[in-house]
Amino acid sequence: MNVRFGYGSPAELHEMPEILRLAEQADRDGLDHFSTSDHPYLAERFDGYAMVGFLLGRTERIAGFVNVTNLPLRPAPMLARTASTLTAMSGNRFILGLGAGGAWDRITTLGVPRLSPAQAVEAFEEAMILIRQLSGGGPAVTQYGVVDLAPSPIPAAEIWTGSVGPKSLAATGRQADGWIPGHAADWLSEPYRRSRAIIDEAAVAAGRDPSEIATIYNFPGAITARPQARTRTDDGRWIGGSPEQWIEELTSAVLDHGAAGFTLFSTGPEPFDLTLKRWAEEVAPAVREATALRVG
Repeated sequence: MNVRFGYGSPAELHEMPEILRLAEQADRDGLDHFSTSDHPYLAERFDGYAMVGFLLGRTERIAGFVNVTNLPLRPAPMLARTASTLTAMSGNRFILGLGAGGAWDRITTLGVPRLSPAQAVEAFEEAMILIRQLSGGGPAVTQYGVVDLAPSPIPAAEIWTGSVGPKSLAATGRQADGWIPGHAADWLSEPYRRSRAIIDEAAVAAGRDPSEIATIYNFPGAITARPQARTRTDDGRWIGGSPEQWIEELTSAVLDHGAAGFTLFSTGPEPFDLTLKRWAEEVAPAVREATALRVG
């Protein structure tokens, strides 16, 4: 079982030295991916795609993705070309994170017309179809407003979605390779169980095996030097704990709940590079070993 471990990168303009240092450290330490957000209407943040491209160029093994792409601001045909380029230039280390768009009051400040929720979800599913059609060679595509456009010979990147609503979740079940539960929901939460059921039902209806759609969690928490008296809040949200407590929790998530990966968002007071080292050198190897022994 290939459990993926990554982290959510800082993205503020003044954090450039730390952004680069963390990516290079994570690459050396064997983490699987880094991610950044896509909020180009925020002037104090780096553009997500420029940042991912730059960091892929400064690393050798780790994959990168935008968590998740703001589709209304990046039209699908152009996004397909961007994804092909990043995939080819990084040696297949690019993952395509994709969302339908949510913060419309901010999105429209860039001159993009507002879509209704139904229109946004329709465009979201069309984008996944079109991006695949425009990858891996084959005949020219004439669909969804694209006219006689030749696909790139580069195979399509994996698509991980940040679906939340029922219709976008169903689209994920029909089209995507992975799902990132929204609002940091985890495997013990009711929103996760309700949402995953929609994905699985749509996958089966489309003739797919639901296990083809991996669940990769955005997972905030602190990794502490000592065990904590409690690792979850009263309402069940994960707080964090010692490496041993993380290992126990994530091993159960994989073996008992089918988790396929985790993207760490550090919430503790310790420096991020120290937290990331514990994540990469203590938590990730132990969970990989425990799940390999129990599953394989």
